[in-house]
Amino acid sequence: MLCLALPEVTERASHGAPSFFVRDKKQFVSVDDHHHGVDHLAFWCAAPLGAQQELIAANPEQFFRPPYVGHRGWLGVRIDRDPDWAEIAEIVTDAYRQVASKALIARLADTAPA
Repeated sequence: MLCLALPEVTERASHGAPSFFVRDKKQFVSVDDHHHGVDHLAFWCAAPLGAQQELIAANPEQFFRPPYVGHRGWLGVRIDRDPDWAEIAEIVTDAYRQVASKALIARLADTAPA
């Protein structure tokens, strides 16, 4: 629901997982539902430069470097351990900002998840 509240976001499967795209083109979030048997429910998302390292260092129980996209700075975020949903909303919005156009980012004040 957080992703779909953002301007011009669509959902569709990508590599077998629910994923979210800006204008149905640029992916910014993918659900990680026990990918390849890992023991967590999480999502992977685009992240601002340096955020991956900072968040993993601060809380390695919740944040991780996801496979396949981690080398590009994407962030893995566990959501199966009673996360701070306000923080999750900020992370999702930051992920959106990494791929959305300036015009869409300007619309965030009216549509960002609370």
